[in-house]
Amino acid sequence: MSLSNHIDVWNRCLAIIRDIIPKEQYDTWFHPVRSVSLENSTITLAVPSHFFREYLEEHYIDVLNLVLRREIGPQVTLIYAVTVVEGEQVRLPEQNSKTYHNNEIPVPEVGQNYNGNPYIIPGLKKLKIDPQLNPQYSFANFIEGECNRLGRAAGMNISINPGRSTFNPLFIYGGPGLGKTHLAQAIGIAIKEKYPEKVVLYVSANVFQNQYTSAACSAKSNNNNTSVADFLRFYQLIDVLIIDDVHEFADKKGTQNAFFHIFNYLHQSGKQLILTSDKPPVELQGLEQRLLSRFKWGLSAELQMPSYNTRLEILKSKSEREGVDIPEEVFSFIAKKVKTNIRELEGTLFSLIASATFGRKEITLELARNLVDKIVTEHKVEITINRIQNIVCNYFNITTDQFLSKTRKREIVQARQIAMYLSRNLTKTSLASIGSQLGGKDHATVHHACNTVCDLMDTDRNFRQYVVDIEKQVTMID
Repeated sequence: MSLSNHIDVWNRCLAIIRDIIPKEQYDTWFHPVRSVSLENSTITLAVPSHFFREYLEEHYIDVLNLVLRREIGPQVTLIYAVTVVEGEQVRLPEQNSKTYHNNEIPVPEVGQNYNGNPYIIPGLKKLKIDPQLNPQYSFANFIEGECNRLGRAAGMNISINPGRSTFNPLFIYGGPGLGKTHLAQAIGIAIKEKYPEKVVLYVSANVFQNQYTSAACSAKSNNNNTSVADFLRFYQLIDVLIIDDVHEFADKKGTQNAFFHIFNYLHQSGKQLILTSDKPPVELQGLEQRLLSRFKWGLSAELQMPSYNTRLEILKSKSEREGVDIPEEVFSFIAKKVKTNIRELEGTLFSLIASATFGRKEITLELARNLVDKIVTEHKVEITINRIQNIVCNYFNITTDQFLSKTRKREIVQARQIAMYLSRNLTKTSLASIGSQLGGKDHATVHHACNTVCDLMDTDRNFRQYVVDIEKQVTMID
């Protein structure tokens, strides 16, 4: 279509959108959008930033689909172009649009009554498994630093020779927001690019658990084990299996048993396993020893808090991808102020970009200071049971093994009791879960520990000071 035609089409779309959503939302999210071209039912829209594009996709994609199909037709395709300054079009990075696919593979015979795994439909002869890989999580976007060098190096090694290196399984662990999912997916993406024929699958532990539960329920209702067998056979088809957050398998015996058999089959067949967790294998509670021992077969790589220089590089990389020019002094200020994790760092940057975009302001040190100081002031450190355990161990100069042991030494018992007390008061975790993570205790033990700590704080001044000091460290922003 001609220039005037594509502009007219988009103006008609805007007129409809204006009637659908509130004026304030329209002015913020649609008024800045411009039509670039319309060819063969493909419309290209210019948006101010990648953040802007992502927000539209997340919150207004249904509205866009409705109006574009009405004005252009059911086969319409939407493409975004990011503009840094008015009239200047910037090409989107290639990794933003690239997708990854697995080749079709023969479907194993499935039971007639099977409904336990969403990937398999009875009657299909060929199966195409979506690898569930996010192209944004590539090695190209993964900033290397001392905090992640071991894990990244191991991941690159695996991508060259998956399943055949000594790093099988690769067990990636660390606190929230430190890049575990990004690294795990980056390995999967690198493998798909080098070995397109390999079947790669990323799945969260929660999804895996739900799939197994569905299969188990089907087996029970049909009074046979066919659906569970089908579930196992499906996962045995995978060449590279990535399980995110395996710590969520805790206390789920059926799921653990299923994964044990899948793990054994894949490992013995020379297939690659990549696992992530918030703790190293030695500190995981509620998991069977036979699983924990297998987690230790390969390499355990910890992702730590990024250093200042790494945080600086992350900010620069993200801003470049967003197509936004940010002064060096702003990068330095944010990197010095936001030390929690990568997720918080990126969130602060996107908040700054959004504030500048919507307020039609330049990104300056003053704007960053006003925003970041508010975020940091209001920010509360993410308190986890693992964080409490580590701080208690450091405070009393005891090892994690001593802390989790069954010893009845007074100093060890009191350390565990303090950790249980603080976990109950500072987290929303149940007593049963606290006990499971802190030495494999039951909820009654945790309840008793909390009462004991309360009593000792009332009668022992020194003990009370211990608890106060530890609580300050737990709640203190690093």
